[in-house]
Amino acid sequence: MIKFPYGISDFQRIRTDDYLYVDRTAYIPTLEDADRQLIFLRPRRFGKSLLLSMLANYYDVQTAGEFATLFGDLAIGQQPTAEHNQYLILRWDFSKVSAQGDSEQIKRNLFAHVNVAIQGFQVRYQQYLTTTSQIYADNAIASFESLCNAVQNSGHSLYLLIDEYDNFANEVLMQDVSDAQRYRELLEGEGILKTLFKIIKASASEGKISRVFITGVSPVVLSDMTSGYNVATSIYLEPRFNELCGLTQEELTPLVGQVLNECGQNIAEQASVLETLRQFYNGYRFCHRAERPLVYNPTLCFYFLRHYQRECEAPRKILDGNLAMDAGRIRYIAALPNGHGIIDQIVDDERPVMLQELESQFGVEKLREVQQDSRYMLSLLYFFGVLTIRDIGELGKLVLGVPNLVIRGLYVERLKRHALPRPQDDQLAESLAEKFYQTADLQPLVDFMESKYFAVFSNRDYCWSNELTVKTAFLTLLFNDTWYIMDSETALQRRYSDLVMIIRPVCAITPP
Repeated sequence: MIKFPYGISDFQRIRTDDYLYVDRTAYIPTLEDADRQLIFLRPRRFGKSLLLSMLANYYDVQTAGEFATLFGDLAIGQQPTAEHNQYLILRWDFSKVSAQGDSEQIKRNLFAHVNVAIQGFQVRYQQYLTTTSQIYADNAIASFESLCNAVQNSGHSLYLLIDEYDNFANEVLMQDVSDAQRYRELLEGEGILKTLFKIIKASASEGKISRVFITGVSPVVLSDMTSGYNVATSIYLEPRFNELCGLTQEELTPLVGQVLNECGQNIAEQASVLETLRQFYNGYRFCHRAERPLVYNPTLCFYFLRHYQRECEAPRKILDGNLAMDAGRIRYIAALPNGHGIIDQIVDDERPVMLQELESQFGVEKLREVQQDSRYMLSLLYFFGVLTIRDIGELGKLVLGVPNLVIRGLYVERLKRHALPRPQDDQLAESLAEKFYQTADLQPLVDFMESKYFAVFSNRDYCWSNELTVKTAFLTLLFNDTWYIMDSETALQRRYSDLVMIIRPVCAITPP
């Protein structure tokens, strides 16, 4: 039986407890050659934390005696680089830093996290440190400088790994769209986050830090830090790293086959299960090369396959609860000027969204310009993982699209909440949709749309209403991942259907 590491990002635990590990160690030499300070961005739940854990175990002097156990049968185990097990590892995880309170409280939260990490470092590497470093409770930046000096004076090298570097800063930015003052205080001028990264930059240039690897979701925070940290190499759009995180079709297919075999199911079911996974979890491309393969969200695939392995049927709910934060990203965009207009555009399959290039150099001031220029909003949605690069269009433009039906469901839900803000109306709409599934009588739903759904429209909204408006209304009310897949502009006998309801493959129970 496969032990799927759903929600587990500890590489050592995965390897020693026989969990599934999809080998990414072959990238280590390429990462070493890319530069000594790297920034790698991916959406949530794509395995960034596991990647950092793997790198930590590979480079840590403390795990040298476990190299054969951890890496012996992996790609890097046969030809390790000269740097394996050569560093003292310092790890920060900024997703653990609370974004609650004013800028001073957030500063204290950050200092507490950094100091705790330094204390753990001192305990772990006490036999390697010939000089001690000081912990300053009210100034973790001084603690960090003291640690760097102690490592250098002890004749060792430091590898700094920072996970979710932008997490708490992004949370501050999105908590109140209309008030970004706390965010500015963290990043502008001598803001605490900018100051911390200035020290990282200086320590690396002085040889106190040998390597830095940073993960995050978006480049917004980097843009606002400007000179605070302008020395790192961004690798997140490089084609050679497109599949560094995520699952490929080639990797997923044998896992599905093994799960079906354990359930005693005919291998003929494999095509149906793979099609379900493709429709709901695939569709991500993280580079400008259309020939690079699309990748699957690994966490959601493991969620599906772990359930299938236990119950020998697909989970009833395809939309895993872990998507709540992604819904929050879309909610944030929707609250911006013209945000709902952008979401309407995204769900319009007849007119693909196109950009000449993804915006990467934008900060909080640029985000104010989205009401005049949608490039920033669309680029931010790409980095959040709720848009992806579908293709390369005319004049080399990037064709952006919703990656899969899981993400489309989040957009649809946002549009529905906008049109039906009252819970009782939402519940009535759900009831009418279920009756339609059973009777095919559309009239009650049409009457509801006329009396409730379109009642929120202003005269200006009606002026701009068109076929897409009506189609989107039906899409939001009928979208149901338990029973049906709602598809738009489906090719049927050389024509295109506005909306199609397809019974979900490998449905756990018979649809009404």
